[in-house]
Amino acid sequence: MLKHLRVRNLGVLGDAEIDPEPTFTVITGETGAGKTLLLGALRLLTGDKPRPDAVGPFAAETQADGLFDDGREELGVSRVVPRDGRSRAYLEGSLVSAGALEARVGKLVEIVGQHDQLRLRRPAAVLELVDKVLDEDGLAAKSVYQTSWRAYRAILDDQKSLGGDLMALERELDLVAYQAREIESAGLQPGDDETAENLASRLRNAEAIQMNLSFAVEQAELMADLSGEVVSSLRKIADMDPSLAATAAGWEGVAEQVVEMLRSVRDSAEEAREDPASLAEVEQRLTALGDLKRKYGKTIADVIEFGAGARARADELGALLERSTVIDAEVARAYERLLIASSELRAARHRTVAGIQEEAGGHLRALGMPTASLVFTLEEVQAGSTGGDRVELRFSSDDRLEGGAIQDVASGGELSRLILALRLATRAEAAETLVFDEVDAGVGGVTALAMGRKLAELGQVGQVLCVTHLPQVAAHADCHYVVRRDGERAEVVRVDGEGRLEELSRMLAGLPESVRGKEAASELLELALQG
Repeated sequence: MLKHLRVRNLGVLGDAEIDPEPTFTVITGETGAGKTLLLGALRLLTGDKPRPDAVGPFAAETQADGLFDDGREELGVSRVVPRDGRSRAYLEGSLVSAGALEARVGKLVEIVGQHDQLRLRRPAAVLELVDKVLDEDGLAAKSVYQTSWRAYRAILDDQKSLGGDLMALERELDLVAYQAREIESAGLQPGDDETAENLASRLRNAEAIQMNLSFAVEQAELMADLSGEVVSSLRKIADMDPSLAATAAGWEGVAEQVVEMLRSVRDSAEEAREDPASLAEVEQRLTALGDLKRKYGKTIADVIEFGAGARARADELGALLERSTVIDAEVARAYERLLIASSELRAARHRTVAGIQEEAGGHLRALGMPTASLVFTLEEVQAGSTGGDRVELRFSSDDRLEGGAIQDVASGGELSRLILALRLATRAEAAETLVFDEVDAGVGGVTALAMGRKLAELGQVGQVLCVTHLPQVAAHADCHYVVRRDGERAEVVRVDGEGRLEELSRMLAGLPESVRGKEAASELLELALQG
């Protein structure tokens, strides 16, 4: 829903803004006043291609700002179009592409105009419209179809992976299984190479280590003896001078540490010995680890990860090859289930379009098209993600004529009324804001009153904006804006009360100050209130 729109320097609009109601809002004004410029600003905010020649004379660039509410949160949008250079788009203050605007804001607004390429001209959009008003059984059928489609696609993917070259898959299985076994048989743990290197270094230098440890033991024994003598002397002194008791205690700790360190060095000296067999075993382990790293990764952790991946792939290939003998039958069964689901969904769609056709036809008759014919055609096609149906709208302004695709046979005015009738028949909220540009082209009198009532009725379902020149339509609106031009500049004002009577009088008779015109306008408003 559009909550606020502001446009600056677009054509004759210097600075204009509107706050449309969430129901039915109209925009009126003299021909050439700039009514459609507001819709041009709205198109900019939905990602349409900008026109630098539309930049007004009041500044070097055009700027359109909008505030939307999608039912969950408010969204601030801006578009800046310089006279020279590329346009800029902003979402919530962040610079984005025009495509991002279209994706985020385009679905919130649908503009119906004589030259717009409407969504409903595309079969996919027509199908979407139909599916949005499926009954409860139809929605259940659609859910079953979607589940069947996902299952069918998953089995097809498996079949595709098997269908190319079974021998190639078997060769790959042999390779990855060998790789997994080779790595698993090594019994690897992270850091194994570093541990082996440390052990190999100790074994290679066992003789030098043993010699140095022996010397260290001798020196440590001397230190133990000397520290013991120091402690003995300090204890005697502490008996005579208590102030040295702490010093004596400190040296006792040193002596105990020296004794403990001596014990550790003696243990190391006893363990240090040459062991050619162990050295050969460690060297062999290092060679094996080096081979694994050369083939599978820079570190032991990389090798372990590679092995896990190879094992997973081997399991996957094994399962696939095991399924190769039954996969074709599985595909056939999945496709059969898909066709059954597609048939049930098609039946639900037939029920739905029958109701839409009947109700839309009634609206078209009320909108001054008593002989119009509107038919949905469902053509069975290859099953896809949305079902096995292609849906098109066939239309003719006279039911004696053969209907055709709406883009080929409907005029601008007919197209607008057709969309209005469809929106009323489906109550589908395909866009939060539905905008009609000159929807009343070629309409007048009683039909114009009917159109006003229909637009007001549609405004009870979702937000409707309409640019109109018919007072019968404008009188049904809950909110009325007027575009007034004075020379090279136009302004947009909301009118209520006396101001609205004057505008309706102008639209009726071209005499905004006419007493009789205001009386007619007042009568028109009362008629609109009565529905």
